[in-house]
Amino acid sequence: MNEDFLHFVWKYKLMDVLNLYTTDGELITIINAGTHNKHAGPDFFNARIKIGQTVWAGNVEIHKNASDWYKHKHFNDKTYDNVILHVVLNADQLIINTLGIAIPTLSLGNRLHEKVLQNYHALLKASQGLPCQSFLSTVNSLAITNWLERLLVERLEDKIQLIEYELKNTVNNWEETFYRMIARGFGFNINAEPFLLLARSLPSLILAKHKNSLFQLESLLFGQSGLLIEDFNDEYPQKLRKEYEFLAIKHRLQPVDAHLWKYLRLRPSNFPTLRIAQFADLVFKSNHLLNRILEKAEVKQLIPLFDIKASSYWNTHFSFDKATDREDEKILGRESIYNILINVVIPFIFFYGKQHHNEDVSRQALSLLETIPSENNVITKLFSTFGVKCENAAQSQALVQLKNNYCDKKYCLNCSIGVNILKKCYNE
Repeated sequence: MNEDFLHFVWKYKLMDVLNLYTTDGELITIINAGTHNKHAGPDFFNARIKIGQTVWAGNVEIHKNASDWYKHKHFNDKTYDNVILHVVLNADQLIINTLGIAIPTLSLGNRLHEKVLQNYHALLKASQGLPCQSFLSTVNSLAITNWLERLLVERLEDKIQLIEYELKNTVNNWEETFYRMIARGFGFNINAEPFLLLARSLPSLILAKHKNSLFQLESLLFGQSGLLIEDFNDEYPQKLRKEYEFLAIKHRLQPVDAHLWKYLRLRPSNFPTLRIAQFADLVFKSNHLLNRILEKAEVKQLIPLFDIKASSYWNTHFSFDKATDREDEKILGRESIYNILINVVIPFIFFYGKQHHNEDVSRQALSLLETIPSENNVITKLFSTFGVKCENAAQSQALVQLKNNYCDKKYCLNCSIGVNILKKCYNE
């Protein structure tokens, strides 16, 4: 058992609150458990506790063992002088503050709810799937829905951290930042970072100077990717390389390391060569893409902006010099467009609204996610197995946040579903 569980028990009063006594035998009445502090300092601020006949206002500190007070050096830290109650599992030592005043101690050793403790251990010990999978059917669907809504905002907040970083690095150049983030999106997770490095190495202003020539855009993007360093047999990559060598001198360009690009376990349709060609077409066809996106209020208006395809060479290739038996246009498919909208465009709209203090724009981002079909991935399939179905991308994104940041880390005490399960068994 760790301190987090004791924090949880205190926060939600999951113990016999009618029969609480200090180690000195004085009756304790919890008027207000206080505000949970997850930063430095006492664990709960502004609590109100009646001890004996006196009502105290101050802070509460929680430890597994009372002696941890000394291990953590609280006895000579004035920050803890306003602690009015020390809540512990084992009261193994009398404690005092910097003024030499003994602090009342509550031992929870024999006051923990057995069922709550059992279910908590069950959550921690779960080794496969979801920690709470055997309890999920008991959780109210409305509670799950409300939690997913909060998780969606949390996920967007996580996503916009990189956007904020790039905006700072471009000295608040929104167009350049959006260009970098869209490029990163064309890496589709596996090659996201090489794509971002490519975009950083090739400013959009340089591409803008060659916007009327798809071939020159391809030359610049493939050249900067480092993928034109080989000797080729096909005429197309030979011409790309020759054009890039001229443009690289003109614009003083240095390519990124070609070894950064990953192909292993990728479907050919997701090879970086093909994605770079499609990205070149997006740059070729787009004028002021960010402004056009911000003007669109519905997903059906955004989709046509990504109606792009790789140039004709790629109809019979996935890599340079390696022809395929089948010929077909390499368009950016609907699922790929949804992926870019979900992971790049909508988080960017959300961030744009926040930065410009425009709540309507930020809310629009949430609404857009609600009109995109749910993602079909390992995480959504897992939750579906246990009865949690996704109706749209807003919910599937929330489930990704839940699985990656709570379930996998066993942060059940910080999860509304975990809290619901443990509080429910206490009340049964």
